[in-house]
Amino acid sequence: MRQNARVMSDSQDDYQELVDEISELLGAPATLENRDFELIAFGAYDSEGDLDPSALDPVRTRSILTRRSTAAVRAWFEGFGITRARGPVRIPPTPEAGVYRGRTCLPVRHRGVVLGYVWLLDTDPGPSERQLTAAMEVTARIGALLADEAQHGADLSRELRAVLTAERDWQRDMAVAELRTALGARADTPHAAVCVAPWPSTDPDDAPSVRTVPGATALCTVPWGAAGQSLALLVRLRSVDVLTPATSAAGRLLERTRGASGAAGATAAGISAPRTGLAELGTAWWEASAAARAARAETRFGPVAEWTSIGPFRLLTALSPQSAHDPVVRVLLSPAHRELARTAEVYLDRAGQAGRTAAELGIHRQTLYYRLSRVEQLTGLDLDDGEDRLLLHMALKAYRLQRP
Repeated sequence: MRQNARVMSDSQDDYQELVDEISELLGAPATLENRDFELIAFGAYDSEGDLDPSALDPVRTRSILTRRSTAAVRAWFEGFGITRARGPVRIPPTPEAGVYRGRTCLPVRHRGVVLGYVWLLDTDPGPSERQLTAAMEVTARIGALLADEAQHGADLSRELRAVLTAERDWQRDMAVAELRTALGARADTPHAAVCVAPWPSTDPDDAPSVRTVPGATALCTVPWGAAGQSLALLVRLRSVDVLTPATSAAGRLLERTRGASGAAGATAAGISAPRTGLAELGTAWWEASAAARAARAETRFGPVAEWTSIGPFRLLTALSPQSAHDPVVRVLLSPAHRELARTAEVYLDRAGQAGRTAAELGIHRQTLYYRLSRVEQLTGLDLDDGEDRLLLHMALKAYRLQRP
């Protein structure tokens, strides 16, 4: 297992060397993508015109800049049979699809399973059959490397999921020990937990590759209540004072979910407080999940919320889901009184300042006072009493956290 722990850190250089080898063999620039069309490596063959940006078409440019292709591009290329091919596949130029230059696809397989693709832009003259045969031998080496990495990634996913879903302390301790062994030296580096929820898929194994999320050492999907699944990441940090790798990873994953189906409600992300080592991974995951819930409940936290920045929601997220159904607010939270509930929440958010509340709601002060009196009638609470205000405020916020 410790030997496998080096796979993820060493393989990027190996991929780059193999892609460069293909570029040299064929005298043409090559790119390597996994089977989900996510960029792994690209080589720029240094011949006249190959490095000229005007020589690239939009599809290749986007792949290099964003490190992935769109679903439409993927479907278009797969229409040429590349998922079934055992040898090179010629793709003609199709300007209406953004493919201004033809290319050749070399399927990357291991034990008959397609794991990725090497793409070659057309050159004149093109590669010979002998050159293509030599290049396909290199793709076999890439396939073996991808297979090893996929197996190691699956092991890390399983071990991370075991930590995050453990029901007993001794189970979590055993799972942490397994994960620490799998990560090797990386287990003792600064890190943060990231939660992206809900994750737009019902397939528990439908998670992105670790290598497509910069900084991630492990990721997996875990249950997210009635909403389906959430995506959990363990992200390396340069130091406990810099959360940038975690926020970048969260932003990249949120971009991936944009427009995807399967998620119940808007997707948001939460980031735990930074830690060194894995001893508090369970707590870190709880913090990340709580921050994601807060981000979904309050847009002011943004689509990515840090645990340290969600204020009172650090306490509210620890409350039982039943707290949102306190009997004193049950009637107020019915659909018929939605406007009254919103008025009460804004009033309490503004520390009971009538002028600010009326201005934000766009209503006259007298209208505000009338609505607040109705709130008191429906709840039996006295809004001049501090504890009653606290109870109502907490119940309203807790209710917001319970949305699907």
